Amino acid sequence: MIEKKIREWKKVFEADLGYIAYELKDLIESPSVIILNGEMGVGKTTFSKVFVSSTDQRSQTLSPSYSVLSETPSILHGDFYRLEQQEEIIHLELSLYLEDKQYFLVEWGQKYIRSLSREVPENYRFYTLGIDLNSSLNEDNSDESRNFTLKELSEID
Repeated sequence: MIEKKIREWKKVFEADLGYIAYELKDLIESPSVIILNGEMGVGKTTFSKVFVSSTDQRSQTLSPSYSVLSETPSILHGDFYRLEQQEEIIHLELSLYLEDKQYFLVEWGQKYIRSLSREVPENYRFYTLGIDLNSSLNEDNSDESRNFTLKELSEID
């Protein structure tokens, strides 16, 4: 697998996520799979909600604790945290969900990239969006910022 860095955003605050979502859409080709990487609690679901609402303005993604997949008219959102085996990807029947979708956001999908590449339609491009938490400035974490790194993936075997 080959990774090509496309863009980095430094010191992103929650109020800035809408701008990141809009710029991200300009940088990537759709239809696309966007694997969201980062530690627990770094903001993958928060970013997904902003991305979904900026694309399908009357829609919002569900919390990952409720379902593995949720969809809007143009986005499929997956949270694979509770998946345990590669074979579970096959049983999701992703190609049925992805018909007419522009984006497939996947939280906790890094270890399933090869399986996803076999199950997602061939015209989808693959990207990773890494999210890292910067040092907390306040004890209540109100001023935490994040760094985002967008990479394109190719030659997934």
